[in-house]
Amino acid sequence: MVKYVEKKWEAELGAWISIISYILLAISKLIVGSVAHSDGVKADGWNNFSDIIASVAILIGIKIAKKPRDHNHPYGHSRAENISSLVAAFMMMSIGIDVIIEGISSLFHSGAESAPEPLAAFVAIVSAFAMLAVYSFNARLAKRTNSQALAAAAKDHLSDALVSIGTVVGIAGAQVHLVWLDPLVAVLIGGMICKTAWGVFMETSHALTDGFDEHILTTYKHEIATVDGVKNVADIKARMLGNYVILEVTIHVDPHLTVVKSHEIADEVERLMKQHHNIAATHVHIEPERIP
Repeated sequence: MVKYVEKKWEAELGAWISIISYILLAISKLIVGSVAHSDGVKADGWNNFSDIIASVAILIGIKIAKKPRDHNHPYGHSRAENISSLVAAFMMMSIGIDVIIEGISSLFHSGAESAPEPLAAFVAIVSAFAMLAVYSFNARLAKRTNSQALAAAAKDHLSDALVSIGTVVGIAGAQVHLVWLDPLVAVLIGGMICKTAWGVFMETSHALTDGFDEHILTTYKHEIATVDGVKNVADIKARMLGNYVILEVTIHVDPHLTVVKSHEIADEVERLMKQHHNIAATHVHIEPERIP
């Protein structure tokens, strides 16, 4: 339980880093975008402000997930992280669609506007590297803590880095009068953001509807079948409870075994799943082997 709480605190740290990074970048881009006459940088700044909302939602989800089980939530509150991941996916999708629409719109409006000042490109480059750094940090943290919400946030960071890179390309294109370059890159980046958002949505929805990878389930079944005393694995199913696996398995054993020996076999199955796959809870149902 202590290890579980420590992981949740680490995930919460990642969410706070996201929020602070977005606040700093949003303020910087809005100020510099106005001074350097760059609509792209200003738009990127407003994009980061919208990301603050998604990051706050993820932080709230992680905080709720830390709450212990109660009479209304006998399995705890871990799925709050899945819900916050959905919020992040919707935010990413809306941003991606907005980037695509703006890019397509720009293709039909050739500009006579003056090129942005180099300061705008510098800020966009710094933003891209900052987001890549936060992405790398939170991606590793999400893997260590097994936090789906933080993994979704990390993917959002990568999308924001791509948006900033697109802004740099657009500014560079404006300097050499390639007005079509910015909208083209915007459409491509918007498509990549939407693809990432769809992946997060599908993965989270799969977990919330108790979906589970059948190949992993087959691996569990084969390992349990090797436990001494297990004659056959009659049934096995699993589901994600937040970021943790709940496994239910029915095994056949020798019908002449004592209750104590059967219980020892069940304990060994639980120990094996915990040691090899860090499964939080394995519920073992024992049935006597059917003798023809």
